[in-house]
Amino acid sequence: MEKFSEVIVKYILLTLFLTICAFSSVIKANETKYVANEVPEKMSVAEKKKRFYALLVPAVQKNYKKLIDEYNEVLNYMKTQSNLEKIEELKQYYKVQSDEELLYALKPHPPSIVLAQAAMESAWATSRFFTQANNVFGVWSVNKHEPRIAASEKRGGTKTIWLRKFNTIEESIASYYKLLATSKAYKEFREIRYVSDDVHKMVSKLHRYSEMGELYGEELSKLIKYNKLTKYDAIEKNKNRG
Repeated sequence: MEKFSEVIVKYILLTLFLTICAFSSVIKANETKYVANEVPEKMSVAEKKKRFYALLVPAVQKNYKKLIDEYNEVLNYMKTQSNLEKIEELKQYYKVQSDEELLYALKPHPPSIVLAQAAMESAWATSRFFTQANNVFGVWSVNKHEPRIAASEKRGGTKTIWLRKFNTIEESIASYYKLLATSKAYKEFREIRYVSDDVHKMVSKLHRYSEMGELYGEELSKLIKYNKLTKYDAIEKNKNRG
């Protein structure tokens, strides 16, 4: 017969083993891997948003950091009158003439606005354009030589609408930032984002992004407030201070 002490030890080891197994199962359940081209069936609203944030937040933050670092770098060049060749190169890239216009183009708007537009334009990362083309913002394509996909519906019933196809979500966000930095349609938006940190004032100048017009900015503002998206702006500000 086994000694009583040996039985106790075996019991403790068995209990420990079962506890570890149960804990591992919980961890695995909480470490769900999401991918852009797969949308789980019958997701709850909470699960849909969880997937959206998992896919979008890291990519948005990475793009924002790159752009704000470049903005601060150029700002320093202007103050010290150094690396003027770099400044001229950027002016050509953004098609602007003055230092002020370049700063308008370079200063990125906060992540909360990017996430709000991404949510609206991609139906919280579930649209066909998102899942098949990594096209987060419904950006159209007019270049037949670039990767693109056709919209399911034709404009006016006859004209095919093409949307750009991106290799990654990060690439799509970078393209979106450049569009808002260069298009004449968003001149007012660039000017207000340069002088103000108020995201609700900024989105009011995005009325030309959508056929919804002024209502588009209002809906973005509501979405930012309801989902508390400005918390991602605070994270980025703290990172930049560090």
